[in-house]
Amino acid sequence: MDYKIHQGRNVKRFREMLGIKQEALALDLGEDWNQKKISLLEQKETIENQLLEKISEVLKIPVEAFQNFDEEQAVNIISNTFTDFTDGASAINIHPVFNPLEAILKMHEEKIALYERMLKEKDEMMSRLEKLLEK
Repeated sequence: MDYKIHQGRNVKRFREMLGIKQEALALDLGEDWNQKKISLLEQKETIENQLLEKISEVLKIPVEAFQNFDEEQAVNIISNTFTDFTDGASAINIHPVFNPLEAILKMHEEKIALYERMLKEKDEMMSRLEKLLEK
């Protein structure tokens, strides 16, 4: 079977794992982006490399993750790795490669930074509106 990796679905998957809403991603991608365009993008099987690079930069995830991640393969690898659950040890990684707590903290720090940026932009917009009203 010739299975093609769905890059749009991968963008959605990683965006959701990071806890980032479509609106926030659109904001980070620039003025000509909105929630609807992100929704349509996430339905595309293939995404242009230049756009993937920009998304990669915004989400801080390597382009290769969007191009190569295959959920079916990941599930197969996991199910084939953890076959003998009788002693329970095969499903426990005593030396994890990453610290899950650090990943969660990083995700929350990024969310806070995004909210702070959005608040700053709102304050700047309010300031501009006040100046316009004064005129």
